[in-house]
Amino acid sequence: MRFVPMIVARPEVQMAIDEAIMQARIEGKVEDTVRLYVFKPSSITIGRFQSIEHDVNLDKCRELSIPVVRRITGGGSVFHDQYGEITYSVIIGEDFHESLKNIERSYRFLASPLVKALDELGISGGFSGLNDILANGKKISGSAQTRRKGIILQHGTFMYATRLEVLASVLKVSRKKLQDKGVSSIWERVTTLEREGIRLSRDEVYELLRSKFFEEFPLEEGELTDYELELAEKLVEERYGNEKWNFQK
Repeated sequence: MRFVPMIVARPEVQMAIDEAIMQARIEGKVEDTVRLYVFKPSSITIGRFQSIEHDVNLDKCRELSIPVVRRITGGGSVFHDQYGEITYSVIIGEDFHESLKNIERSYRFLASPLVKALDELGISGGFSGLNDILANGKKISGSAQTRRKGIILQHGTFMYATRLEVLASVLKVSRKKLQDKGVSSIWERVTTLEREGIRLSRDEVYELLRSKFFEEFPLEEGELTDYELELAEKLVEERYGNEKWNFQK
């Protein structure tokens, strides 16, 4: 398997890279791939079937210059803070491991390095529901997934110092959704490493997550191919950098 070192880039580029890797993997041009990356500037990604107007405070996003990009994966809206969050993605064949045949088990199998990272930090971590990871009972990571022709793309967050006040101002979280989770506010629902008393730099978090993925998967350092880079550039132009895609109903 290939590990692609950290890329810091705009949201339309990051989403295009993930899809480009997936397409190259479907075509047999590259091996299974793991990467860790950072959105710059801070950004919002929304699920494939979400409504931006319903789930995102666009006025606040404009005020704060926070771009919004639609993913090809499902799930809800996510705030990616350039100052406090690292995103992981895994592009892998369903035949890699038996767990990948089952949706819930696949989420847990592919995100297990994040739980191992929490364990190493002495934080009580574990999975909740289909695709969330909790730290001391509060959400610190969420993942989303899509599948094409036997290949899985799963990506998700790891919030080490996300500015939750910004998150709360740009995402519209319904009262019903909070009630379903048994909480009355986003502050009761979400946490970060910093809120749990652990202050780490981005580089320290990156190295921790990288080490856990290398422990769990047979990874070797690699880089994106020219084919993937060219395809990603095309996807930015045709999809992720296009308002027709991002604001579709």
